[in-house]
Amino acid sequence: MILSWKRLRGGRGRRAGKKQPGVESGGEMELTTPNHFRCPISLDLMKDPVTLSTGITYDRENIEKWIHEDGNITCPVTNRVLTSFEPIPNHTIRRMIQDWCVENQSYGIERIPTPRIPVSSVEVFEINCNITTACKSEDQAGCRDLVAKIKKWTKESDRNKKCIVDNKAVSVLAEAFETFSKTCLDENVSVLEEILSTLTLLFPLAGEGLTYLGSASSMRCMVWFLKSGDLSRRRNAVLVLREIVSSDHRKVNVLLEIEGAIEPLFKLIKEPICPTATKASLVVVYRTITSASATEKPIQKFVDMGLVSLLLEMLVDAQRSLCEKALSVLDGLCSSDYGRGDAYNNSLIFPVIVKKILRVSDLATEFSVSILWKLCKNEEREEKTAFAEALQVGAFQKLLLLLQVGCADKTKEHVSELLKLLNPHRARLECIDSMDFKDLKRPF
Repeated sequence: MILSWKRLRGGRGRRAGKKQPGVESGGEMELTTPNHFRCPISLDLMKDPVTLSTGITYDRENIEKWIHEDGNITCPVTNRVLTSFEPIPNHTIRRMIQDWCVENQSYGIERIPTPRIPVSSVEVFEINCNITTACKSEDQAGCRDLVAKIKKWTKESDRNKKCIVDNKAVSVLAEAFETFSKTCLDENVSVLEEILSTLTLLFPLAGEGLTYLGSASSMRCMVWFLKSGDLSRRRNAVLVLREIVSSDHRKVNVLLEIEGAIEPLFKLIKEPICPTATKASLVVVYRTITSASATEKPIQKFVDMGLVSLLLEMLVDAQRSLCEKALSVLDGLCSSDYGRGDAYNNSLIFPVIVKKILRVSDLATEFSVSILWKLCKNEEREEKTAFAEALQVGAFQKLLLLLQVGCADKTKEHVSELLKLLNPHRARLECIDSMDFKDLKRPF
């Protein structure tokens, strides 16, 4: 809270020993902020003064927190119930504050910038109506311009984004996307691209908007974007698909029924365009192979395309978030005989998975243990090479240490069972690389 500013004043032009008004003994001049320039809530100099229906002026940030975050419906000063929750910018006070700042720059006061006027609920409501009208008249050019306006508002501030989301613009945009996706995609590609790009700024998506986006025509359009050569279209499409399949597992079936939906998802992992798109693609793949209603068919397709090998190569030096998602997909693939069969044939499977235990995060450790458990528990080969390979890379010691450090109950069950499976083979097969424990921090 700043109530005053101080400025050093030189001795020239003053008689020694004579104290002047507003000058302290240390040769400093003090400037006090005028009361009507201070926000009644914070008592700080207002940067964006707005007036409520009660006639009292506050700084926008403070009064919006009072109303929207704290849930108050009264004026802080008068305690009267507000008749409107839309504060009005007080340009007169703002200009007076700016002039005062300029006049007193010598005190180190910086001029407050002229704030952008945030979007109002009325403006959002009007543009929603206009978008709906444009959709009914199939005016794709007009709709694109309106959507671009919403996109511009959203980028300006988080306050604008909240206002746009609260006034159901996401549902309107999603409905418009579905409407234009039902007709010729080549003709409507510009408006569809603009809507999809805007929706990525309004995450997380929820409610009625996901229903429109989860329709067969909408998802078919997104797959069409995934197959295109345009990088931004592919990125936006996979980001929205991630929101859809993560919210409703039934949408996975809709996605899998679309011809050619799997190949572009794999391509985003194999030939990454950005980390965000790669992670989103991994989430979509995870949902498609672990959904309760999913069949073995998508797993077989991904395995045949070489996803197991690709994930293991990615895991060698992947960062935390990407590592967790890659391990989750690999865990899903190892849930099937077909996926495990391909994993057994890859020499990286045991060294990489064992190394990730206690190295990345608790989640990565849980997935790594789950993968190891599935590979050892379901080992059907007569030579039982899974046990030998796990022991040779130090799996037994890592699992023992994990029990000491502590883990989730389900993981603890898997660890205990793995130790029982591996123990009979230790005497003749085990060896360990001490470097695996080099940077490990123990809580004891």
